[in-house]
Amino acid sequence: MVRLKGFTKLTPLDEALEKFFQKTRLERLPSENISLSEAFLRVLAVDVIAEKDVPRFDRSAVDGYAIKAEDTLNASVFHPKKLMLVESDFIKNGEARAVWTGQPLPDGADAVIMLEHTKKSNGKIEVLKAVAKWENVSKKGEDVKAGELVLKAGTRLKPWHLGLLAALGYEKLEVIQKPKVAIFATGNELVEIGEEPEKGKVIETNRLILSSMCRELGAQPVDLGIVPDREESIKEKILEGTEKADIIVSTGGTSVGKADLVPETINKMENASIIVHGIAIRPAMPTALAVVNNKPFFVLSGNPVAAIIGFEVFVRPAILRLLGAEKEARFRVKAKLARRVAGVLGRKAFLRVKVYEKNGEFLAEPVSVTGSGVLTTMTKANGFVVIPENREGLQEGEEVAVYLFDNIERDENHV
Repeated sequence: MVRLKGFTKLTPLDEALEKFFQKTRLERLPSENISLSEAFLRVLAVDVIAEKDVPRFDRSAVDGYAIKAEDTLNASVFHPKKLMLVESDFIKNGEARAVWTGQPLPDGADAVIMLEHTKKSNGKIEVLKAVAKWENVSKKGEDVKAGELVLKAGTRLKPWHLGLLAALGYEKLEVIQKPKVAIFATGNELVEIGEEPEKGKVIETNRLILSSMCRELGAQPVDLGIVPDREESIKEKILEGTEKADIIVSTGGTSVGKADLVPETINKMENASIIVHGIAIRPAMPTALAVVNNKPFFVLSGNPVAAIIGFEVFVRPAILRLLGAEKEARFRVKAKLARRVAGVLGRKAFLRVKVYEKNGEFLAEPVSVTGSGVLTTMTKANGFVVIPENREGLQEGEEVAVYLFDNIERDENHV
């Protein structure tokens, strides 16, 4: 028992992740068919092979006239070439037909002359510029050829993906089901958002934060509310989570204090075990990784920033595995540290930073190394830097990799 004595041993982060994923062996969830209009940010379940060319025919890329390129040889403002305007579906030498952007080319045409490079009069046009064969034309299959692999399974669908799928004729497509994540908070001191807390009470915010982080990844949060510090109540919520969701997440009650009952409750349950409790990171050191009824259970800190980091490091990769999108990684940029920061030997530290651009390079201003309960260290930051466990700190001017969770803004104060 480590209760009231502190953690006698901390598990290195990489070892904790390896143990957890070996034990749980999370597999991709089943797929479902949904309409294209509902597929934004969903994860594709199957490879998409084009059944048709895009474009499906040779089409004009501009507003102008469909012509034969050879009829414009040596044409210029000083030596215009005259062509007869026709409306037929076949262009012969010496003829031109008006076309608009996206319209199919008439047979026989092999180029389009832009409107601004012509003059029209008396049923004819004067061509003021020579064009090459297939100039201003989008050729059949230029974008996608039938039989081509267009999108791979595991792709998170962005607007341009949806546009291409629509162009290929898709109305529905197969995506991975949304992972369900049951979330509850523990603590007699907690009250719901909107309530006026009495002295000694605090508004519970972690469920809202963690639910939003789930939605950001394409998972569906299942809110199980606030649970008092009683083992039986905690056990009921854990079991409810295993029935309703693919993943269970709790926040609070995971350290070694008198009221930290979640790990002890797990240890007393059937078909439940704690894989790791106490991880060599800062913040989020008291995190516990468990499995209950074959469902992964993440016991996160009650401190908001520690809960966020715990979710980022442990829950995020689990959700991505269930989605079959485990290759997704946060965008990283190289930046120079604006000032020296201390690390913690033996622990990986997650340093919140504000990245900004100055004189053509990125600088990372540390927001705070400590303060796992101070949410403003997240609202003021747009990324984090991982300080290795074997470093006492990072030096001013040292180049670091920043994992971005928000946009880089141009800060006029730093210009």
